[in-house]
Amino acid sequence: MASVSFRHVYKTYRSEKKPSVNDFNLDIEDGEFLVLVGPSGCGKTTTLRMLSGLEDISDGEIYIGDKFINYVSPKDRDIAMVFQNYALYPNLTIYENMALGLKLRKAAKHEIDMRVKKAARILEITNYLDKKPNQLSGGQKQRVALGRAIVREPKVFLMDEPLSNLDAKLRAQTRAELIRLHQELGTTTVYVTHDQTEAMTMGTRIVVMKDGVIQQADTPQRIYQNPANQFVAGFIGSPAMNFIAGSIKESDGRLYFDNRRVRLRIPESFYPELREAPSMRNVILGIRPEHLVSDPVWLQDNPNKVSALIDIKEHMGADTYLYLNFGETSVVARIDDSDDKYELKTTIEIGFQMEKAHFFDAETGVNLRSDSRRGQL
Repeated sequence: MASVSFRHVYKTYRSEKKPSVNDFNLDIEDGEFLVLVGPSGCGKTTTLRMLSGLEDISDGEIYIGDKFINYVSPKDRDIAMVFQNYALYPNLTIYENMALGLKLRKAAKHEIDMRVKKAARILEITNYLDKKPNQLSGGQKQRVALGRAIVREPKVFLMDEPLSNLDAKLRAQTRAELIRLHQELGTTTVYVTHDQTEAMTMGTRIVVMKDGVIQQADTPQRIYQNPANQFVAGFIGSPAMNFIAGSIKESDGRLYFDNRRVRLRIPESFYPELREAPSMRNVILGIRPEHLVSDPVWLQDNPNKVSALIDIKEHMGADTYLYLNFGETSVVARIDDSDDKYELKTTIEIGFQMEKAHFFDAETGVNLRSDSRRGQL
């Protein structure tokens, strides 16, 4: 196992003026499961490919442990990759697919046999070793691809959207298996995905990327609770965080969020940071769906509420999502509606838990509360 370090790494393709990866700085700890997440084209796969040696870097330095690897060939970097398309040889048995890399490295026959059977036991594919890839399901093929990486016993696992070809049920099952596998092996893992659910459930730390730039690097909990900027807040979470444009105004010593249809009292604990903000005239209020409240007892004496029209209702098992409109503003609330009491096209009162709210600069997108910027690089 080993740590990984990126130091001011850039990647600019000849056909492009802007870097695909821009001043990427990151230290990955030994044994960490780090997830690179972001929309298509954000540079996450390019970053992984530079680490693997499949892509040259334009500038900067990459280290695995203490070893500078910019000019080290992929086969000598002591890494193992798992791709989304499995990349299995159809004419070879599962045993032969898993053993091939070790054979090419001239490993002893008994060593190959021991490693393949050990990996097969870990992944519960021992009964498939004599089969061909076309005899297996997608989930089983992905286990074989993982097994082929495990037998290498590398310092670092690199995984490029390995679950994207699986259906929803298999993805959930394989996510759990990958978490268990990491707990058992403890190998440093860098995992690329565009799926924020995978990122939140699997990573010990998440790096959110946009346009080749790290937006925030932190634990899943801190990124969810304290997003560094509006992009991170909107990308992480399902349903996404609600955003409402407005301004912060002061009246009788109190601060309020205000727009044409809503006036909400801001908790006093927010005052010091908001008063230091470059501008309070043009801000975005962000609040997650679970922090919009429909409970009549909570609403009774609370000033932070509005009347809203139920436009769409989605039942999601234990929760219900209400899509609400008030004026030109639309929000989503996640509530308990087990008795199905809310009807479409009716008006309800909805409350804002303002102690859970975020305020973003409308121009820069930066979260105006400093504790939310600790993971921003």
